[in-house]
Amino acid sequence: MRLPRNLSGAELAAGLCRSWGYAVVHQRGSHIILETDDPSHHRISIPNHDPLRLGTLNAILRAVADHKGVSRDDLLATL
Repeated sequence: MRLPRNLSGAELAAGLCRSWGYAVVHQRGSHIILETDDPSHHRISIPNHDPLRLGTLNAILRAVADHKGVSRDDLLATL
C-alpha cells in the first residue's frame, strides 16, 4: 500500500491511539510522545509536522508494526 503524502503527525498520533492502544504521554516541543503496554512496553516519538516526511512516516510505521506483530499495510488501513 502506498504511503499517504498528506498525513500530519497529529493525525498519525490520533490514529495510533484510536486503533492500536497507544496513549499520549506528553508533548515536548514539536514531538508527541506515545506509549503502550500491549503486548509489552513501547514508547515512540512522533514529530508534530504537517505533513510528515515519507522516511519519517515509514520509520514510525515500521517500528509500530514490528512491536505489534502486524504488517505495515494493516497499520495504514486503520489510519
